[in-house]
Amino acid sequence: MTRFQAKFPADRMEGRVALVTGGARGMGAAEVRRLVAEGAKVVITDVLDAEGEALAAELGDAVIYEHLDVTDEAAWEAVAKLAKETFGPVTALVNNAGIVLQVPFAETKAEDFRKVLDVNVTGVFLGIKAIVPQMIEAGGGAIVNISSAAGLVGMPNLGAYCASKWGVRGMTKSAALDLGHQGIRVNSVHPGAIRTPMAAGIEDEHMGMQAIPRVGEPEEIASAVAFLLSDDAADITGAELAVDGGMALGATAMSVQDARDNG
Repeated sequence: MTRFQAKFPADRMEGRVALVTGGARGMGAAEVRRLVAEGAKVVITDVLDAEGEALAAELGDAVIYEHLDVTDEAAWEAVAKLAKETFGPVTALVNNAGIVLQVPFAETKAEDFRKVLDVNVTGVFLGIKAIVPQMIEAGGGAIVNISSAAGLVGMPNLGAYCASKWGVRGMTKSAALDLGHQGIRVNSVHPGAIRTPMAAGIEDEHMGMQAIPRVGEPEEIASAVAFLLSDDAADITGAELAVDGGMALGATAMSVQDARDNG
């Protein structure tokens, strides 16, 4: 099946300063590359320092890399300050960092459940809190929170992950209401099975029941993110955009879970 090839305006993000969490690899790295290609300056953050530094070296002066644990409020304040000092106020935020826990619900430990919520939900909250003052100073901005198809429908053995991604979806809508009058748009993107390390073991043959029967590409998520950050989406806020090949329509969750179980 033909793979996705992005076509985009090269200057749509000109003059924007973006910060991408979990930006060292996978979807995050694709988002960074896309935003740079469209003209943005980008602060890459992650806990995977070797990968983050390599990506920064590849992309040159348009980016910087900084280590960031998204659950650490003080670290968020420091990276926000660094971003402003380096490129100017951040006007585009992508809360991409996240972790997954695949355990049957009854076997999920409370401490593991809390860890997933801390990274996937509290990390998004802290990112919005840290960056919004700069957006207000700049006269507005746009935030994209990466949720999941698991934030639209339930999926087996993913209780903590589903809870966290539904939380991101709800927080996005609340933040959109709170921040809209200050010129800040907030939307969520809901990937399905995407060809990243987090989805290792899931291949096209496992997606036969899905409307678009293949694994998605990181660049397809990056395309949606860039659109929602751009002025092309100027009248869109509080929206949830599924980029999942139809996974959330309901026919695919079990086949993907079987792939995870057998992978």
